[in-house]
Amino acid sequence: MRTYRNRTAVLVSAATAALALSLTACGGDDGGTKSSGPTDRTASAASTTSTTPVAQSGDKEQGGETQSGGEGAAEQSGGKSQGQGASQQGGGQGESAQSGSGTKATKAGTPLCTAKGLKITAERQDGPPYTHLTLSAKNTSGASCEMKEYPHIHFLDNARGIVPPVAKSKPASPVILEPGQSAYVAVRMSEGGRKENTETVKEFTVTLKANGGGMAVVKSPVAEGLSVNPQKWATGYWTTELRNGADEF
Repeated sequence: MRTYRNRTAVLVSAATAALALSLTACGGDDGGTKSSGPTDRTASAASTTSTTPVAQSGDKEQGGETQSGGEGAAEQSGGKSQGQGASQQGGGQGESAQSGSGTKATKAGTPLCTAKGLKITAERQDGPPYTHLTLSAKNTSGASCEMKEYPHIHFLDNARGIVPPVAKSKPASPVILEPGQSAYVAVRMSEGGRKENTETVKEFTVTLKANGGGMAVVKSPVAEGLSVNPQKWATGYWTTELRNGADEF
């Protein structure tokens, strides 16, 4: 009897163990299924998430409210860019126009200097035999003005003619005098030779013929007068400063 009971107990224990193992296996399958559930949901969510931007992008391209908003923003951005471009272009044209008008005004709008608005004086250059003279014309008009060409100088009577100009002295750009600024001219009176035939003058006239006329009487800078030779005299052009070479003759 004991042996049968023991065998029965062993069989019952073995059956119980087998049942437990079977239940455990079932529980494992359930757990695997449960664990796979979140994975599927995650994959589904990931799939949904990854397709969402494409759908939004498609909405923008195909239409709908999103497309309308995108096009509105693009139009606003484009309009703003075009507006800025037009503004900059307009500003550039405005600056060009202003610059052009300013240049034109400088060339065409600056009045000519007149004898009335200038103080013309003379000063001898170098030392004996004092062959050269410097004329200065100071702008006393209170406004900018332009000096043109060269002075028409009459040392003697009009029949002797004017002092001829030296071409190399002509400046390359217009001579504009600001208020208080001076223009200068180099004048050769003679060669200073001992046997040179010269005449003495105590005063002479300067006519601004290229500036529309007007004449100034200039007195000799020295009491004894100036020795001039009609065969050798010459004058340079008006310039804001005497230059080496151009005003040496």
